[in-house]
Amino acid sequence: MISVGLDLIFWVLSIIAFGMSAWALFHATRTPVRAFAVTGKQSKRFWLIVLGLAALFSFASAVGYFGIGLGQLNIFAIASVVASGIYLADVKPAVSEIGKGGNQGPYGPW
Repeated sequence: MISVGLDLIFWVLSIIAFGMSAWALFHATRTPVRAFAVTGKQSKRFWLIVLGLAALFSFASAVGYFGIGLGQLNIFAIASVVASGIYLADVKPAVSEIGKGGNQGPYGPW
């Protein structure tokens, strides 16, 4: 009974990890190349490769609970969450500011 509950929890976490990776990949594809260069972050190509692999591995981990993927929790699933987390916490806010225009202060528009 406990094993079924833990499997359900890890499956839900792997679905969340896939959603996080897919969201980061979607944002990276919609961001202009210039935004990455202006902010001094890695190139868009680098982030597309990293986030594409993260989405692939997190998806494989999520479907692994049905016996057709990578299996349950593995190092690739953890690396997917780390890569997506770095993009969403560090790169996304920096590149999102490029091209907004207007008078922006450190705490918002003024």
